[in-house]
Amino acid sequence: MQTIMIVEDDPDIRDGVRILLSGEGYRILEAENGPRALSLLTPEVDLVILDIMMPGMDGIEVLRRIRAEGMQTPVLMFTAKDEISDKVRGLDSGADDYLTKPFATDELLARIRALGRRSSAAIVSSPVISCGDVSLDSSSYELSSGGSSVKLGLKEFSIMELLMKNAGTVISKETLITKIWGYESDAEYNNVEVYISFLRKKLSFIKSKATIKTLRGVGYSFSE
Repeated sequence: MQTIMIVEDDPDIRDGVRILLSGEGYRILEAENGPRALSLLTPEVDLVILDIMMPGMDGIEVLRRIRAEGMQTPVLMFTAKDEISDKVRGLDSGADDYLTKPFATDELLARIRALGRRSSAAIVSSPVISCGDVSLDSSSYELSSGGSSVKLGLKEFSIMELLMKNAGTVISKETLITKIWGYESDAEYNNVEVYISFLRKKLSFIKSKATIKTLRGVGYSFSE
């Protein structure tokens, strides 16, 4: 089952899209603003439907932050304006497609199916992140080194992906909690410490030379 996140500040539109897509068999996540969307986005999300016109952090800024994190999740942008400039801004910021409101439900479903096919093709062509002697497969959630591999859970995968994509950079515990557990989560630092411990054991299990270093009082970094 594909997971779609709807990012829309208008509750009526958000509810309507949720009802439509749930009826088509999609699993739905909802966010009423940009910060909430960024906190919910994980590798398990297959598509983001993102409204461009939101108060505070608008859709363009949300999209830029998604792409800055290296996430290639397909994004379909909603805009209330039928203007070329809005479409160009969205596409230049990393959007995969756009749809002007109001829209026909059949067109929305068709565009979602097209982006789903495009996403599947991209996963087939490049599902692996590599750093040092470690590879992380986003299609199987396997962490590998040499001839050994081990399966990761969703949170383990999300943490390892973030660390590997930012190798050498210290990621704070606050950042990990926000990005992995969510903006409004009540997760505590010990939750992070437990999962870091799991990942270190799995790196040891596959006999990787890579390490997850601790900068006491600050956070963690992935070292090749």
